[in-house]
Order: sequence, then structure tokens, then C-alpha cells
Amino acid sequence: MKVAMGTFISISIDESKAELLEPGFEIIKDIELSLSSYDSNAQIFKLNNTKKSFIDNYTYEALKLSEKYYVQTGGYFDITVGSITKDLYRFGEDERIPSSKELYNATINFKGLFFNTQEAYIDDNIKLDLGGMGKGYAVDKVVEYFKSKHTKKAIVSASGDIRCLDRCHIDIQSPYSESFLASFDTLKYETGITTSGNYKRYVKSTKNNHLINPKRKKPAQNFLSITLVSTISNSDLDAYATAVSVMPKEKAYSFLDSINVAYILLESNNKLIVSKNINRFVENLKMH
Repeated sequence: MKVAMGTFISISIDESKAELLEPGFEIIKDIELSLSSYDSNAQIFKLNNTKKSFIDNYTYEALKLSEKYYVQTGGYFDITVGSITKDLYRFGEDERIPSSKELYNATINFKGLFFNTQEAYIDDNIKLDLGGMGKGYAVDKVVEYFKSKHTKKAIVSASGDIRCLDRCHIDIQSPYSESFLASFDTLKYETGITTSGNYKRYVKSTKNNHLINPKRKKPAQNFLSITLVSTISNSDLDAYATAVSVMPKEKAYSFLDSINVAYILLESNNKLIVSKNINRFVENLKMH
């Protein structure tokens, strides 16, 4: 286990492929140096501060995916929330609670981002925050590398983003304690799992959490915990969980039922919702 991308990164792999562990962690570090908005050497940090930056393949691909998610989610996934998460709440730095006026005046505008395979530009007053998909993307890239080396068994975990090569057991943390909300075993050879929640990062109380609704410019309150399970990429799962966490409830369920995922959701009223298709992806599901 190592620390990167602001969280604990865990990689386990078949003993016969142990030599791939360090290269796997190096991929995570390389992606952090591309996508971080905290590291002054990272491309996104430089873009946020100079409004223009050269970008590498990782950054280009992450921005291209973010554009896809913005369209797919009707704007509920929007990396330009950085103007709120970075400038106003300052999550992970000198954290504070902004005023209603500051939030109202914040600029969120995906159309103020311009990029090609070599460069990216952003309008004044815009900052990017790829925290809503970056860890899932990093997990995908490590697993992609392992598969290119014919690895048959591995688990890559970056906080709430997990991908299993071969079947694995998953415990979902309760938002209330160190105990578990649910547990299950995956069914498919390769499965991605992501968990997002307003209890994971906040200032003073969960009312000031890091999941910002880009349309209302306010932290989300509808769901305490969101777990998505599927064979689609972890980048997709990470971004969809981020978007769903800030959608109105009806829109969230409609969106989830339109894509190839199973879900376990804990609403803010403590109502636990499990999708009807959960048995396509998991077995031995236990609610704790």
C-alpha cells in the first residue's frame, strides 16, 4: 500500500507477477503528475494557475473522457467545479466555508475549456478538478498494464475505486462507523466497483461536502453513499457516481437504470436501495 492521489493505493497481484507491482505504482504516480490540482508540478495545477499548459496523453484522455461524461450526464459531471472546490472550499488545503454570494458568483462553465492532443486552455475564473474521475482512470490504466502482461489475477484499489481481475470479495464501508454497510462477492472475471459519499470529505459538517452540484453551485445532500458495480471502466463508474451524487433523486435513478450498472444507494433519509439487476454482477450479497 502507498499514498498517491490524496489517498491510499493498494495493489495485490498473483505471486507469479510480483515484478509488476512497482511499475503499477509508477503508473499511478505518473497519472497524479498529469491530473493533480494540488501538485505544483502537475499539468492540471499549471493549467489552473496559468490558464494554458502543454498536456500529455494521460491528461488529454482524461479531458476527453470528462467531455463525454459532461454530455452523458446532462452537465451534472463538470470538472469546472474547481472554481468552487479549489477556490472557495479549498478542499484538502486551507479549508473554509464560502458565503452564498461567493458561491453564486463562482464560474462553472465546461465550454470555457479548450484542448487538443498537445495543449489545453481555460477561460479566466475557471479551475479544473478531476477528482470525480481521476482515481477511477488511474485504476483502469494500471489494470490495462497488468492485462498487457497477461496477468490473470489482481486487485487495484484507490480509495473507493476498485477493480478486480478474477473474482473478489468487497465490503462497503458504512457512512456512520468503521463497520460495513454491505458486502458481496463479484461474479465476473473482471469487475469494477466505485463508492462515493458525502461523508468522505467535508468542511465542519457533511452539509459542506466535496460533491458539488454544478447547476446549483451547492454541495449535494440526496445520498449518503453510492456504490456502483459493473464491467464497464472504473473511470466511467467513478464519473457516473460523482454525477448521480448531485442529481435530483428521480433523475439519478432514471440515469442509473439507463446504463449498464448495478447499484447500492443509501439515501439521506437512511433508505437503502438495491438495484433489481444486482445479481447480474454479484453474489452472496449481505446487508449489515
